Amino acid sequence: MPSSVRARGLALRAAIAAAVLAGGLFLGATSGSWWPHPAHTVPPRPSATTGPEARVVAAAPMARSQPVSIDIPSLHVRSRLDTLGLDRNGEVQVPPIAADAPAGWYQGSSTPGEKGAAVILGHSTVGRYGTGVFYRLGVLRAGQAVLVHRADGTTAHFTVVRLAEYPKSDFPAREVYGDTADAELRLITCGHYDQAAHAYQDNVVVYAKLTASSAAD
Repeated sequence: MPSSVRARGLALRAAIAAAVLAGGLFLGATSGSWWPHPAHTVPPRPSATTGPEARVVAAAPMARSQPVSIDIPSLHVRSRLDTLGLDRNGEVQVPPIAADAPAGWYQGSSTPGEKGAAVILGHSTVGRYGTGVFYRLGVLRAGQAVLVHRADGTTAHFTVVRLAEYPKSDFPAREVYGDTADAELRLITCGHYDQAAHAYQDNVVVYAKLTASSAAD
């Protein structure tokens, strides 16, 4: 096994283990970096939760190539992608709390289009700066498209198969970050915001599968 693949596998297992031990508190602890925000910026919740996946025809996986940007046409979202690793506690890093903060690809996961689960994280809100890049992630629907543009000039075309919202205290780390038979994508952001507790209590996860690929014009 190439050392780079082995290293990615070890990093992924470390992230999953950290998630399980920490109660699955990805994207910052409920009282941590996801700061309170004005009531009008509370993100919409998904109408679809865990359940049967939409039927799609999976495309053959692509070669490994680092992602550079993401498009979600139905949400009018376009963002460059930063690269995220693990923090000092062994948990997955999150993008910075800043105006116009981009989404980020977790480098311990597969690259988008490659066999396995590629993981992209983004803020729903960014403190005093207002809404984040994934603010409306919860309104995505099964069958809608997510495009990830890659460093080799190709684009991985994903189709959403389902959405789920999980309590941070019961986040299914192995399901979200674990190995898959096809090339898949996970988009993760914070979900329900508890005004009384001044904290996000849930994570929204979008599950998508690679259904096509294209080369640069």
